[in-house]
Amino acid sequence: MLRQGFDLKLGQTLSMTPQLQQAIRLLQLSSLELQNEIQQALEENPLLQLAEETDDSRPEIPSEPVSSADNSDSIAEPDAFPDAPEDTAQFDQDIPDELHVDAEWEDVYDTRSSNSDGNGDNTGFLENQGDTADSGLQEHLLWQIRMSNLTSIDKQIATVIIGSLDEAGYLCDPLEDIVDSLSQELLIELEDVEVVLKFIQQLDPLGVGARDLRECLLIQLAHLPESRILFKARQLVEKHLDLMERRDYKEISKRLKIEHSELEEILMLLRSLQPRPGSAYSASSADYIVPDAYVRKIKGEWVVSLNAQVTPNLQVNQYYADMLGQVKSERDATYFKSNLQQARWLIRSVESRNSTLLGVAKAIVERQSAFMQYGEQAMKPLILRDIAEELEMHESTISRVTTNKYLYTPRGIFEFKYFFSSQVDTDTGSSCSSTAIRAMLKKLITEENQHSPLSDNQLTTLLNQQGINVARRTVAKYREAMSIPSSHDRKTLLPT
Repeated sequence: MLRQGFDLKLGQTLSMTPQLQQAIRLLQLSSLELQNEIQQALEENPLLQLAEETDDSRPEIPSEPVSSADNSDSIAEPDAFPDAPEDTAQFDQDIPDELHVDAEWEDVYDTRSSNSDGNGDNTGFLENQGDTADSGLQEHLLWQIRMSNLTSIDKQIATVIIGSLDEAGYLCDPLEDIVDSLSQELLIELEDVEVVLKFIQQLDPLGVGARDLRECLLIQLAHLPESRILFKARQLVEKHLDLMERRDYKEISKRLKIEHSELEEILMLLRSLQPRPGSAYSASSADYIVPDAYVRKIKGEWVVSLNAQVTPNLQVNQYYADMLGQVKSERDATYFKSNLQQARWLIRSVESRNSTLLGVAKAIVERQSAFMQYGEQAMKPLILRDIAEELEMHESTISRVTTNKYLYTPRGIFEFKYFFSSQVDTDTGSSCSSTAIRAMLKKLITEENQHSPLSDNQLTTLLNQQGINVARRTVAKYREAMSIPSSHDRKTLLPT
C-alpha cells in the first residue's frame, strides 16, 4: 500500500552556481582567450568598462542647439594652422558628398605616394609586399607562373599542379589524375603535363614539384657547377640513397670508389641542399607567447608579478549604474540589473583568476628557485599535489591554472607545467627530477665524441656514477622524448 508523506534529510551538496561555473571557465583560459572573452563582454555590456576609462567619459551633449553665429568666436582663423594648405576648396571638391556602398578608397583619393616618380613607381610600397613567407608556397609559385610566358593552357595546367603540392613542396597526386581532371576542359595529354611540371621544378624554390626525395635533390644538384664531387654526389643520390639513409658510409665509399676526404665533401654538399623546399614558404604565421607572469631577482629575492597587459583591470561604469534608480520602465530596469550583475560576476571571476594565478606562480618559483639560478640540472621534483596542499586547493584547480599559462624567467619563457616532474632516487638518499636527468643526458650527448657516440648503456653508467639510479630503458625513454636519435644514428663523419 502506497503512503504519501514528507521526509526531512540533512546533507551537504555542492551546487555549481553560474558564478562558480564562470570562475572555473575563466581559470582555464589562456591569456589570449581571456582577452577575447573580456573584449566581447566590454562590447556587449554597457555597465562594464576598463579602469582607465573615467566615469565621466560619456559624450557631452549640449542642452540647446548652438548656431554658427553664436559659435563664431571658437572658429580658428586660418593663421592658426600654418601647415594647412592655402587652397582647401580643391581638396573639398575631390570628396563627393555621397558615396556608393561599394565605393573603394581609390575612387576618392589618389593612392600614389608623393615620392612616386612620373611612372607611378613606389619602391616603398613594393618592398612592403615582398614578404613571401606570409604569402605561402602556392601563392609564391602562382605569382611566378603569372609572370612567365607560358600559354594560357599551360598556365591552367600549372595551376592544378601547384594546387596538388603539399607544404613541403612535393607533388602528391599522380600525373595521370591531373590529366583526367583537366581532360574535360582541355585537350591535353600526359606529355603536356610532364612538360609543365618540369617548368615548375625550375622555379623558386628549387626542387619544388618533385615526386620524392631523390628527384628533389637531383633537381637542386643540376643547378650546381660541374665537378668531380658533384658527379659523385649525383651518383650517390641516384643509386645509393638507401645507404645514405642508413648512414652506411663504408659501403658508400666502396660503391663510389672514393676516399674518406671525398666522402666528407659529398656529405657536406648534400647537407647544403633543402629536402623540404616548400617549408621556407609556409603560410602558417608564427605564434608568439605572451607570459602571464614575470619573475625577477630584486635585492637577492625572486619577485613574481602578473603581466598587467594580459590582466586588464575592470570596473563597473558608475554613470550607467546610477541610472538604475532613474529608470521607470520595468523592461529597462531588468536590462540594467542583469548587466550590472554580470559585470560584477565577471570582475570577481577575473580577480579570483589573477589571485590564484599569482599564488601558483609564487609557489612554483619558491620551490624551483635553484632552477632560476642554475638552470635545468638544478630542477627539483614537483607534482601538482605539492602546490595544491600548500595553497589548500584541489589538484584539478592547479591543473587548470598551469595549462596554457607561461612564466617569464631569466632562463626563458616556460609553461607552468614545465616545472612539474617526477622524482628519481639517488644514492645520497635525496631525489632528482626527471627534468634534471634529461638535462644531464642532453649535456652528456652534446659533449660526446661524434665519431664514437655514447650508447644508452654508457649513458646509464655515467649517470650511476653521479649517484642517479636509472635503468637503461629509462635513459632510452628520456632520450626518445627529447627526439635524440640512438648512438648508431648519431654517428657521423662530420663535426657539427
